[in-house]
Amino acid sequence: MNTLLLSTQTPELLARAVSDASRFLGAGEPVALPTETVYGLAADAMHPSAVLKIFEAKERPFFDPLIVHLPGIDWLERLTRVPAADAALVRGLTDCFWPGPLTLVLPRRDVIPDVVASGLPTVALRMSAHPVFRAVVSAYGRPLAAPSANRFGRISPTAAAHVMSELEGRIPLVVDGGATAHGVESTIVAVAGGRLEILRNGPVTREELEAFGEVTAPGVIAQPVAPGQLKSHYAPRTPLRLESAPCAVPGKRCGLLAWKNGVDGFEKIEVLSPTGDLREAATHLFAAMRRLDEAGLELIVAEPVPEVGLGAAIMDRLRKAAHDFL
Repeated sequence: MNTLLLSTQTPELLARAVSDASRFLGAGEPVALPTETVYGLAADAMHPSAVLKIFEAKERPFFDPLIVHLPGIDWLERLTRVPAADAALVRGLTDCFWPGPLTLVLPRRDVIPDVVASGLPTVALRMSAHPVFRAVVSAYGRPLAAPSANRFGRISPTAAAHVMSELEGRIPLVVDGGATAHGVESTIVAVAGGRLEILRNGPVTREELEAFGEVTAPGVIAQPVAPGQLKSHYAPRTPLRLESAPCAVPGKRCGLLAWKNGVDGFEKIEVLSPTGDLREAATHLFAAMRRLDEAGLELIVAEPVPEVGLGAAIMDRLRKAAHDFL
């Protein structure tokens, strides 16, 4: 399969990209689209055969549920059964954070195909704020299932070139909307009984969510109920380990993923934020990991970042990338 890469840099190019993306989606094909978090691999969420092509292209296990992106807020009621006790809380969250990088896990209606929800009684929903994604989903007019546009377990893509390196020849179209704004996947929150449970940390922080009520973290996870909950995920092919005092291993080609400052002795160094800005660090995280992974190294050493605010999301990704060393 030839993979078409379309620019959106002018109104004319954007119109063509939206038209072609809608055409492929209508034909039951998956297409890669930019969101404000990472690039997503989108297919019609209401067509099981189209959704299956996402799993095939990504080599993703069927027990890992997908996020459904809505064309408009009216689809929320059409796809979920929100208990009356949680209705005000859900409305407050959507009013504040949608469109944006917050995913809500809610009880689903039967109209959601089982393959999208991995057979669970809930579904993960959000509305992307990226203008290109919004243009495509609005033009198509139906919900899109869209996990990250990379092979399963690998580093998430934050640029169209990353998608091409992962999925070229596996999907018909990649729409290039430039580099993503946040650089890490959306925050995922389950809403139940008037409480919020963070299932995955992301750009919407725990501190922001606490303004809406009690916030908890999940306990032991027997089966994923939202994307990104497996112990090993977001991983480079090169082994990666976390070290609070990074040190190169003698005799090995080592790279450093540094928080603010480089350290002598490493063959290649990527600094997430020289000024110590966590949002800048999150934006650079996956691209920096990918550059280190493609440098022919034997080991990547990652320095932890402060685990406050957006730092919790960064550390979640680093721990999953370094799972084999933990």
